[in-house]
Amino acid sequence: MKTPNQDIKPITTRINEKGNIEIGGCDLIELANIYSTPLYVFDEATIRSMTKAYKDAFKKYPKMMMMYAAKAFMTKAICKIMEQEGFGLDLCSGGEIYTAKTSGFDMSKTLFNGNNKSYEDICMAIDSGVGTFSVDNFFELALLDSIAASKNTTVQILLRITPGIECHTHEYIQTGHLDSKFGFDLTQIDSAIELLIDEYKNLKLVGLHAHTGSQIFEKQVYYDEVEVIFKEIRRIKDKYNIILTEVNLGGGLGIKYTEDDKPISVYEIADTIIDSIKINSEKYKIEEPYVFIEPGRSIIGTAGVTLYTAGSSKQVPNGRKYQAVDGGMSDNARPSLYQAKYTVEIANNPLSEEKEQVTIAGKHCESGDILAKDILLPVINEGDIICFYTTGAYGYSMSSNYNRVLKSAAVLVNNGNSDIILNRQTYEQLCESDVIPESIL
Repeated sequence: MKTPNQDIKPITTRINEKGNIEIGGCDLIELANIYSTPLYVFDEATIRSMTKAYKDAFKKYPKMMMMYAAKAFMTKAICKIMEQEGFGLDLCSGGEIYTAKTSGFDMSKTLFNGNNKSYEDICMAIDSGVGTFSVDNFFELALLDSIAASKNTTVQILLRITPGIECHTHEYIQTGHLDSKFGFDLTQIDSAIELLIDEYKNLKLVGLHAHTGSQIFEKQVYYDEVEVIFKEIRRIKDKYNIILTEVNLGGGLGIKYTEDDKPISVYEIADTIIDSIKINSEKYKIEEPYVFIEPGRSIIGTAGVTLYTAGSSKQVPNGRKYQAVDGGMSDNARPSLYQAKYTVEIANNPLSEEKEQVTIAGKHCESGDILAKDILLPVINEGDIICFYTTGAYGYSMSSNYNRVLKSAAVLVNNGNSDIILNRQTYEQLCESDVIPESIL
């Protein structure tokens, strides 16, 4: 079965009677007029369609729990939707913990992830009732045990391992290969377990966590990942008589940014993972564990678009035509970071057959501030609304105030209604942390 991550556009996208693009029953031109641009727009129906697809695809394996990877895009409203859909949260900072906690989320259904958790973040996580810690390294083992002891509590942990599996994706988003900043190498696991047995009495090891990468288009990596982990669980049982009952497989399912992308469906990875669980549980003679996965991009990516207003343009003699917009690398860093490509349309003129090659440039004082290079679009006029699809993941999450540009607003659309889920930043908010010391007055 096809799932929304295999489409470029949100599932409610259509051209309305005005000839404008409409998402969630809302005309994008009207949204731009009401909320201004740049503007992030999220289609609630697409988000919930993906969460339901995950639950349906994995229903054949009842010991399964989905944990939304909050790093993709997180607000209190998104936390609420995930809780309503029966998802947990994969968190990786104090800010994400605070957001989840203050949204009213059940913190027992959260995992704290990350390769350099601070003392303050760990204390916040324990005090907030985070359910499980994914421990990344020896430093964290010692720090976490010390803090847990000082609070007279026991913390449930997974050991994050690097399974030695490389997926065919950009090197910046590969996390499971051996030369990675994340996790224990397989040769280090025994040392970690022996420390847990002999010294760290406030940590309770319940399982292993691995993650092979992001924007994955292939099934085999999921099958191989399960086998590596299950083999290790059997070895740990034989050597230490420790029975691990939980496995976290990470996330990483890819989405369709352009027509060149060919992502697989949620049902395909579910069948692959479940088959591997069944086969390798039998092969290594272990009880089928509780399995957690952490989809992020595949849940939120296709659901989001970003709207810009066209401004100045420049035709280089015998060269490119540049069309500037009122945003850029501060609201979408991915094109500058790793040359990410997007599908783009003119929201108020999507069907025009008169097209030209154009490069969409951001407004920032940076030559690399290019959002889309050498794409075909209808002729753009000043004031047109330009729509970038599949920006739901890592757009706002990686946004900045570069050039002291304000962070953009975000709205949730559904059944013709639009609701603010992130207010546009104000200049007062931008400067509220600034301090002029008396010594320079």
